[in-house]
Amino acid sequence: MKLIKQITLLSIVLSLAVVACNRNTSEQKGSDVKVIKGLYSFGPEIKSFTDCEEGSEYWVADSAKTLELAYSNLNFEKPYEPVYIEVEGRVVKSDSLTVSADFDSTLVVTKLIKITKEIPDGPCNQ
Repeated sequence: MKLIKQITLLSIVLSLAVVACNRNTSEQKGSDVKVIKGLYSFGPEIKSFTDCEEGSEYWVADSAKTLELAYSNLNFEKPYEPVYIEVEGRVVKSDSLTVSADFDSTLVVTKLIKITKEIPDGPCNQ
């Protein structure tokens, strides 16, 4: 009987430890997401984003699956025309050899907030 109580107690403690570890990982991932503003260019071979404040350039992964569609809906005559965007996303290290040759980091877009052909005055319009 004592052994059953000990096993039950050990199972509960291990379950709590697993739940606590998973919650911390989720919170850390969520805290990496931020609003990022800058210029986005899209075409057959390149999806790039330039952060106007920092001047950093990133490859773009559109996990929201809305950014490329919104860009296409602007009906440009030729690819790679820059547009101003505001997105929620996080920056991660590029993992593809092809991408990492030109971009050391990737912007993973989780939500499109704004996209416009009009580039606002300020660091993006210089």
